[in-house]
Amino acid sequence: MSHSVTSREQAAVGGLLDAIEEDNGGPLPKPWASAITSVPRHLFLPRVIWQHDEQGGYATVDADAEPDRWFAAAYADDSIVTQVNDGEPANEDDSVFPSSSASAPSIVARMLTMLDPKPGQRVLEVGTGTGWNAALLAHVVGAENVTTVEVDPTLAAQAATVLDMTAPGVRVVCGDGTLGHPDGAPYDHVEATCSLNGIPTALLAQTKPGGTILTPWSRPWCDFGLLHLTVDDHGGGRGHFAPYAAFMRARGHRLGLRLYRDIVADEHQPTESRTRLAPWDVAGDDYSAQFAIGLRLPDLWHIWHHDPEVEGVETRLWVATADKASWAAIDYDGNTEEEFTVWQHGQRRLWDEIESAWHWYTANGNPGPERFGLTVSPSGHSIWLDCPDDIQ
Repeated sequence: MSHSVTSREQAAVGGLLDAIEEDNGGPLPKPWASAITSVPRHLFLPRVIWQHDEQGGYATVDADAEPDRWFAAAYADDSIVTQVNDGEPANEDDSVFPSSSASAPSIVARMLTMLDPKPGQRVLEVGTGTGWNAALLAHVVGAENVTTVEVDPTLAAQAATVLDMTAPGVRVVCGDGTLGHPDGAPYDHVEATCSLNGIPTALLAQTKPGGTILTPWSRPWCDFGLLHLTVDDHGGGRGHFAPYAAFMRARGHRLGLRLYRDIVADEHQPTESRTRLAPWDVAGDDYSAQFAIGLRLPDLWHIWHHDPEVEGVETRLWVATADKASWAAIDYDGNTEEEFTVWQHGQRRLWDEIESAWHWYTANGNPGPERFGLTVSPSGHSIWLDCPDDIQ
């Protein structure tokens, strides 16, 4: 499709490129700067998007009703929710949850720069979403070299339509992207645009030895960081993590647990103890700490409960295992920040494990994601700090 660029669009794209380069600390490599300016982002967005409202939820922005607001969102360096509730209508009693989004352009550009595919190389994308990222890839490597897989049939069809107009030749597949697409293999690079909690065997098998896999990283504790892994010729690979990325989880990698439905029961009789470790130290704004806790304790997740209607408790941090067998609750009374009440139930003493992981984290100099790495072999995944021989 030949799209006639208006002066308004030209100004918006130029402003977006400036914002991307400011966020990433310098000019983009020329191929990706050219892609950003040549592939209009707004063409890939649905006519209705969702943005945060003042109540902590989401409100719609309709391009027909609020065209200026919708267009401004399209060219802001922010993520945009493009689908909620997996495309299903929400009942009045249901909370709206985001199920697909257009990632912030700055992280899109950073990941493409990290991936660094060359013209003519074959790329598999896991998670088509709107199709914009696939179009950017097509601009650099050639549309015929891009295969993109989307699990949601509606999103796949929408992306296929716009890609057929903007980057004809890109192969759009509806299916589970974590299984890859063997018909297009082997690939020089695989890029996931959703968080994975491990590297699927299928993606390793479909990547050439020496090729790379780039994916946002997920653990039940938090979604943070990027893994860039080089594939070997033994069915595995090795790579480092990088910071500052949080993506929605692949649908097959969601936890899907609810605290009072699945974890805590009236008949549970937890033990009581005290701790000096503040709950927000491990589950607050320090995402390097959260990342490290998630790597050390890969089956734990947490949720904050403010105003839990418990006498003497202002805020409670819940911690539980993914198998639903053990849980802990840490209470802040709203007054003292020197000591906190801990309740624990199940065979595992989860807060004791978290304290141990926290002490390991601080003893090693509060390492950020960039100090961690991952080795994948036929025997499994091994996390290491600084050196591949230092398996954690």
